Amino acid sequence: WRQVLVLGLDGAGKSSVLHYICSQTARERIAPTHGFNSAQLYVEGLEMDLLEVGGSQNLRAYWPHYLSQAHVLVFVVDSVDRSRLLTAREELHALLAAEPRLPLVVLANKQDKSNALSAAELREELALHMLSGQRELFLLPTSATWASLSTATSVLRVKSLLVTLLSQP
Repeated sequence: WRQVLVLGLDGAGKSSVLHYICSQTARERIAPTHGFNSAQLYVEGLEMDLLEVGGSQNLRAYWPHYLSQAHVLVFVVDSVDRSRLLTAREELHALLAAEPRLPLVVLANKQDKSNALSAAELREELALHMLSGQRELFLLPTSATWASLSTATSVLRVKSLLVTLLSQP
């Protein structure tokens, strides 16, 4: 049994990513998470518990409480929401300071949008270069929106990466 903690600001696409990883189907509309979502997944003999904690400001205070049980942290970022990138960076770095060894998978979500920042631009905006050498770190461009999921392979790459990370001793 391995736990994947899925965090990110509200509206980043956490629920969409989670839904697609588990079912490989898209939903046109997913309601905002007002607490948490949990899903279990069995892949290649591995039992994963995917726990998403909502990203609204009042729920972010609870994020650190879930870190100690996690084996991997997935942080979903809305690549279009430039006005909140500083907030996303601050929240992410606060989490990482609390749990310095946890492998990190950052999802640069909504890459299907024309005004999305690239993964390279997000690496800079989120100051991920400051984390080099401190932990296993992966930055993946994803599109977990209704329009793109019908052809999306990006979210399936996330699933494959999680299996690889969680299979390590």
